[in-house]
Amino acid sequence: MVTPAQTLADLLDSMTREGELYETLPDGKVRCFACAHRCVIFPGKRGICQVRFNRGGRLYVPWGYVGALQCDPIEKKPFYHVLPGGRAMTFGMLGCDFRCIFCQNWIISQTLIDDQAGVRPMPLSPDKLIELARQYDAQMVASSYNEPLITSEWAVEIFKRAKREGFVTAYISNGNATPEVLDYLHPHLDCYKVDLKTMQDKNYRRLGGVLANVLKTIEMVHERGFWVEVVTLVIPGFNDSEGELREAARFIKSVSPDIPWHVTAFHPDYKMTDRGGTPPETLIRAAEIGYEEGLHFVYAGNLPGLVGRFENTYCPGCDALLIERYGFYIRQNRLQDGTCPDCGRAIPGIWRR
Repeated sequence: MVTPAQTLADLLDSMTREGELYETLPDGKVRCFACAHRCVIFPGKRGICQVRFNRGGRLYVPWGYVGALQCDPIEKKPFYHVLPGGRAMTFGMLGCDFRCIFCQNWIISQTLIDDQAGVRPMPLSPDKLIELARQYDAQMVASSYNEPLITSEWAVEIFKRAKREGFVTAYISNGNATPEVLDYLHPHLDCYKVDLKTMQDKNYRRLGGVLANVLKTIEMVHERGFWVEVVTLVIPGFNDSEGELREAARFIKSVSPDIPWHVTAFHPDYKMTDRGGTPPETLIRAAEIGYEEGLHFVYAGNLPGLVGRFENTYCPGCDALLIERYGFYIRQNRLQDGTCPDCGRAIPGIWRR
C-alpha cells in the first residue's frame, strides 16, 4: 500500500530536473553545494532537505511548481529599506535544510521530513509567475516560505525573467549558504534577508544548523554587494537574554552598522507551544540594545503600535523621522532620492527600481 507521504514524494520526484549546484564523486556519489550541509549523497538517496536527490549519479532538484504563492507587502518579508510600500510576488517550494521546532511555515518546509507536513505542489511556469507579478502590480519577486537555497536552480530560472522585466529580486533565507550558491545567485539576486536565530551554537544545532555557517553567510552576502537585512525572532527563554541580543548586534555591526536588524515577536507554533509570545517590552529592549551597540537601523516587528518608535526609520545623522510605519503599512515616507530631507545624509537601501 502506498502511503500519502510516498505519493507526495513520488509526485515531487517527478517535478525535478538535473541540478547545477553539485559535483560528481566516485562510485556514483554526488556532493551538493546548495547549502552549507554540503551533503554527499549516495545513488538512490536524498540530501538532508529531502527534495534534492541522487538518481543514477546525477543530482535532481525541484523544478516547475510552487508550494505557496502570494503577493505581500515588501515590509512583510521583512525588508524596510527596499521600495517602501511596494509589493512582493512571493513564491515558495517544499522542503528545508533546517528542522526548526518553532517554524511558522512547517506545513511546507517540513515536507517529507514530518509525516504531518506537506501540500500538493501547484505546477507553474516562470512566465506565468512573472505575469501574475505584473497583474498584481508587484515591484519585487521573492523566494520565501520554505528555504530558497535548496531550490536555487528554480529561483534563478524565475529571477532571470524577473530581472529582464525590471523587478527587484529577493531571498528570504535561513542563511545556511555556501560561496558556490551565492556566486550562482549573484547575477540574478538583489536582496537577501538572513534569519539569525541565535548566537548559541548548541541551539543552532538543535535546529539542524551551525552558527558559524550563518555568520559567514551574513559576511559573504554583504561582501558580494547584495542588499542584506537580518532578522532575529526573539523567543522567550531561547535567545532573549540581554547578553545574547547584545552579541548578535555586535556581530552585525562588525559587518556593517548600516545593515538593518529586525527583532520580531515569537508566537507559539509547531512544536514550540510551551511558552507565550514575546512581550513588547522585550522587543523594545532588544531594539535599544541594537542602537547601543552602534547599529544605525533597528526595527521591532510583529507587534504593530506596541513598540513605539521602533517601527520607523530615522536618520542616523540628525534623527529626523524618515519613514513612519504601522505594521506593514507606510504612513509617510519623507525620503528624497534616498536621502534625508533635513540634513542630506544618504540612507542605504534600494529606493527605486
